[in-house]
Amino acid sequence: MPDKNIARYFQLFNEIGIIDQLARALFEARLPDGILVSHFAILNHLVRVRDGQTPLALARAFQTPKTTVTHTISVLVRYGFVDLRPNPKDGRSKCVFITDAGRSFRDEAIAALAPDLAEIAAVFPPGTVEPLIDGLEALRVWMDARRDRE
Repeated sequence: MPDKNIARYFQLFNEIGIIDQLARALFEARLPDGILVSHFAILNHLVRVRDGQTPLALARAFQTPKTTVTHTISVLVRYGFVDLRPNPKDGRSKCVFITDAGRSFRDEAIAALAPDLAEIAAVFPPGTVEPLIDGLEALRVWMDARRDRE
């Protein structure tokens, strides 16, 4: 691959990283004290992907140490956003289930972003955003599959 192409792909990931930092800061400014984007991310994952996952499965999905995910889950348990239940497959490990309070909190957190998202939509209309979403989703799916192969 020519160096010019490598530089463009690096620029793609660099832009994604910067947007991630800016989006996290924006979102955390709308979250209640004590709640971080990492807490929201677990709730969102349980709604979007699958409820009832083990902490180890969540750690693999987020590519973070199990101890980090365990700490995040403990915060969510303290707020009543998730429950830990024995794993029906082995009885030793635990599974994480989102509670009604956790679902409500997730929905409220998304709703709190509505003014910011409306401001973004005024500058970047749906016709501009849709191809970005499609392309980024395809990239994410490919990268997820690549991670799972390794």
